Amino acid sequence: MMKELELNSHLFGGNAPFVEDLYEQYLADPASVDAQWRSYFDQLTQGAAKRDVARAPIEESFRQLTRSPVRVVQSGSADEAATERQVNLLRLISAYRIMGSRQATLDPLQRMDKTALPELDPKTHGLTDADMGITLGTNIGGLPRATPAEVHAFLKQTYCGNIGLEYMHITNNEQRRWVQDYFESRRSTPAFSQDEKRRILKQVTAAETLELYLGKKYVGQKRFGLEGGEAMIAAMDGIVQGAGRDGVQELIIGMAHRGRLNVLVNTLGKLPRDLFSEFEGRPTTELPSGDVKYHNGFSADIPTPGGPIHLSLAFNPSHLEIVNPVVEGSVRARQQRRGDKTGAQVLPVLIHGDSAFIGLGTNQGTFNLANTRGYGTGGTLHIVVNNQIGFTTSDTRDTRSTLYCTDIAKMVEAPIFHVNGDDPEAVCLTVEAALAFRKEFHRDVVIDIVCFRRHGHNEADDPFITQPMMYKKIAQHPGVRKKYADRLIAEGVVTDAEAAGLIDTYRAALDRGEHVEQTTLTDYKRSYAIDFGKYMGNHWRHPVTTAVPLADLQRLGQKLITVPDNFKLRANVEKILKDRGEMLNGNLGVDFGTAESLAYATMLTEGYAVRISGEDSGRGTFNHRHAVLHDQNREKWDQGVHVPLQHISENQAHFLVIDSILNEEAVLAFEYGYASSAPDELVIWEAQFGDFANGAQVVIDQFITSGETKWGRLCGLTMLLPHGYDGAGPEHSSARVERFLQMCAEHNIQVVQPSEAVQMFHVLRRQMVRPVRKPLIVIMSKKLLKAKNAASPIEQFSNGEFRTVIGEAGDIDAKKVKRVIACAGQVYYDLLGARTQREIKDIAIVRVEQLYPFPTEELKAELAKFGNAKEIMWVQEEPRNQGAWHQIRHRLENCMEPKQTLLFAGRPSSASPAVGYMSKHNAQLKAFIDEALTL
Repeated sequence: MMKELELNSHLFGGNAPFVEDLYEQYLADPASVDAQWRSYFDQLTQGAAKRDVARAPIEESFRQLTRSPVRVVQSGSADEAATERQVNLLRLISAYRIMGSRQATLDPLQRMDKTALPELDPKTHGLTDADMGITLGTNIGGLPRATPAEVHAFLKQTYCGNIGLEYMHITNNEQRRWVQDYFESRRSTPAFSQDEKRRILKQVTAAETLELYLGKKYVGQKRFGLEGGEAMIAAMDGIVQGAGRDGVQELIIGMAHRGRLNVLVNTLGKLPRDLFSEFEGRPTTELPSGDVKYHNGFSADIPTPGGPIHLSLAFNPSHLEIVNPVVEGSVRARQQRRGDKTGAQVLPVLIHGDSAFIGLGTNQGTFNLANTRGYGTGGTLHIVVNNQIGFTTSDTRDTRSTLYCTDIAKMVEAPIFHVNGDDPEAVCLTVEAALAFRKEFHRDVVIDIVCFRRHGHNEADDPFITQPMMYKKIAQHPGVRKKYADRLIAEGVVTDAEAAGLIDTYRAALDRGEHVEQTTLTDYKRSYAIDFGKYMGNHWRHPVTTAVPLADLQRLGQKLITVPDNFKLRANVEKILKDRGEMLNGNLGVDFGTAESLAYATMLTEGYAVRISGEDSGRGTFNHRHAVLHDQNREKWDQGVHVPLQHISENQAHFLVIDSILNEEAVLAFEYGYASSAPDELVIWEAQFGDFANGAQVVIDQFITSGETKWGRLCGLTMLLPHGYDGAGPEHSSARVERFLQMCAEHNIQVVQPSEAVQMFHVLRRQMVRPVRKPLIVIMSKKLLKAKNAASPIEQFSNGEFRTVIGEAGDIDAKKVKRVIACAGQVYYDLLGARTQREIKDIAIVRVEQLYPFPTEELKAELAKFGNAKEIMWVQEEPRNQGAWHQIRHRLENCMEPKQTLLFAGRPSSASPAVGYMSKHNAQLKAFIDEALTL
């Protein structure tokens, strides 16, 4: 038999996958394949129990078979013809599985290119009209044996109807076959009961009626309506009810503005009267600035067959997809709190627009996080509301370079279900499949609802200007609800009067500002809910104790430097740990890396979890942290790594330090979402260089600095931004202090620039111990991380607190001081060194360690010590037009006496953050130091 098949090897070239599919069918039912193939497979298995046979050798035999040389055989033999027909049929089946979606009836407007694909024609695969009536073995669900004509009809129904499937890009055979079996066993055809169909109709009726009502009640106001995509509300209902049935306890939703108001009312149960109040400029919650109605979030508890489920719609700015990693971070925090390691209890759902999904790089970053150790959430359900248009662009040549807007999801091998938005039942079937796939494999899955946009980008926009032909089609479209209602009337599921009655009932409820029925649970008490009340209204000066007894510090410090037996450290790391032991004993000053580690150790024993992420966070970009130790003799991660902070005590809180993907925007957004949902956890994002935070500027602007004033969202995220002018050039010097200070108002964030190691210890502990949750921006000097003059005695950790201002530390007669220099960060040591070298006694130096909220009282008190000083000078290493100068000048003036003069010394104004030539760097440093120390 093997020889006979080898002689026919021209039938196998490149067709190993087809033979493997036939083998899978043989394993399920040997009688379902032709006798020739059955005999061949019997020889391979040699009579063993079919499922006990090792697969790898067999699959290799298939590959070898395809590489066999072509042999000349006698044409026209019966065996050759039967084999050829069988393989040709397998080719046709595979073609539909790969390319069938391109012929699916997905577009409600019927404008998509439907050029016939030769690959989907049986004749292309050598199947003649005569072959079409011959019964063959198949490998498709429900048809173990069938004629090619029957198989072709099956394939068109399954792959070219109102659902188009893309899953053959998945390399995992189990996942790929799961999708295949799910849809082929159903022929991609919904089979909902009459009650389920009536519920779906009710959902699309609610979606359409709300939009029409708002359009008439608030003429001309922007609402970014869902008209044309109403099936999405039916999909969301299916997700909520199906997830609840599967045991999901929380469902976190992220979406931009298209259809958001509809989701708020019809999915989350927001009262229509509250929405109307927002349209009328009367918000239900007063915030310092607030936000427009289609950016606001909402939370509710909804009944499902499996019990209550908590829904939370994340607040979202107009930067569209940026909310996606924020949602993922929030989900991860909730899963961590629950001990939900697989994502079975908390589900992220992200709703995208078509152009934004493929167009915004945030999604590449978010997908790249999906299956990593520190960021995975057990799979995300993605819904694309595919309006087939981006803003005012209708030509896909201008919106993407891929065939589908969903092609980006293939990077994580997510199955993609395209579905016609005019068929709500098909939409709901894909929802059921998506939930089941995610539950089974804990991976992302995408539903692409192909629909249209009834109005322009907003309701005041005229889309005919740029898309006349498209909008002529849209104007003729009766609407999703009408088409589906007519279908159910024809099926006898509802009467015309019942369908119309759904509209009347919903509209009457809107007139009352109510829902048709109670959809939310008002008295349900959730487990794992976080009480933010204790963090509300507390001032940043709230008194706390951050010092830790010396004995505790030394005991915990020993844990930090202890490694397992037979654990080989790199020599330089071994020396770092040895030095840390000397620091604990008081023989060396404690450096920044050790101070930071001690802060974490103490917090972990006090019940505060710690999470640190960044591109080099485990080791530390500057070789200073070493929170993760690597055995030099073992390769495997789970065997060759030791994390001392995970072994501090038996009942310690959770500690995670993770090296992130090379993406600032998505990772910082993730950590913001995480911190916003975990106020009892110290969450830190560390930039590799502070300059690199500019890659995440949208997160800083639209979430970190403004989230509280816009949405009332508290967040205790800490950002560590390495900063300092050391001659390293424009992109490795400045954390752009000025940008953060520009955004400071209403005590929204904290900006600190510690110049001593003990300051790092106290400010990190203050961030958690103090009942205040505000983002903390640490402008962290690179040079000082290991500098001996910036190290602190161990005794300072067991007393004192974070000092917002550090006064003159030298032996200077205050009465003789003529000038007081105020500065921040590492430039202090340049000034101090030059002053000492020049033996200057009439210039004092004061450090401002907290730039915002500005410590006016403390600085006034320090300046008052030098009553004879006529000049106050701000000195910074940044150029004059950058750094803190222009943002704190008025604050410095508020601390001065009327007769005193305010001066400046620093680098000259520059279009670049820093120079790239060491000689020029040194010259600039010398020049402004000379200016600062010359009276």
